[in-house]
This record gives sequence, structure tokens and C-alpha cells, in this order.
Amino acid sequence: MKTGRSLLRELFIAGDAGDLERFHELLHDDVIVHAPFGLSTVGLEAERASWQRALTAMSDLRHDFQAVVVDGELESSRCVVTGTLRGTYGGVSADGKRFTVDQALFARTRDGKIAELWEIVDTEALLKQMREPAS
Repeated sequence: MKTGRSLLRELFIAGDAGDLERFHELLHDDVIVHAPFGLSTVGLEAERASWQRALTAMSDLRHDFQAVVVDGELESSRCVVTGTLRGTYGGVSADGKRFTVDQALFARTRDGKIAELWEIVDTEALLKQMREPAS
């Protein structure tokens, strides 16, 4: 197993910062993203639009990378996602609910960019936190 530059880390750091123009450097134009809650996308512009909607609903969205493995054209990582949902995203609605969930990411890269991405999120934990009364 090898480690090196992490396109996943760079992509999610740019996304969290709202630097969606950087996606052109990190994603292929025909990128396929598999995501829960009906948030899968095909194409760079569709993925940028999904991130824009995410940042509108969760302006403090953050991905804290815990582990990254890069091996040739395959990359995987584990991160902890935090934020505050104000509105609706992916069919989940809340008015100022904070959340923390685990996420696994897997990417297939081609020519130094992500060609396909799988996002695996602990959706049960997220939904449970959205149902809990505010403290």
C-alpha cells in the first residue's frame, strides 16, 4: 500500500471552503459520484451544483480526514463530517441542528483527476441526530 497526494482530501477541503472553481483541477468533466439520499451526480457541473446546495444548507460543513490510502489509481479515506443543517439537503430538513457523522470515501482516478467517487455516510446516525430534540 502506498500513500501520497490525496485528491479526495484536496477535493473536500476545496468544497468545504466553497472553492468550487478548484473542482476543475480535481474532477473529470464526466465524473460520476455515488452518494446517499439521492445526491448522486454525473458530470463536473452537477457535482459543483450539489456542493453549492450543500453549502447553502450547511455553511459550516467540514470534513476532518482521519486516514487516507492512495495506491495507484485507487484512493480511500475515512473522515468525520460535521456541520449545522439549516434548511433541506438530500431530503433531510432541519432548522439549526448540529451533526457529526462518519464517512468513507473511495475514488478511482484517471490522469491525475477523480473519475468516479463513492461516498458512504452513516445515514442512520445523521437521521437520528436530526430527530433528537435541541439541547
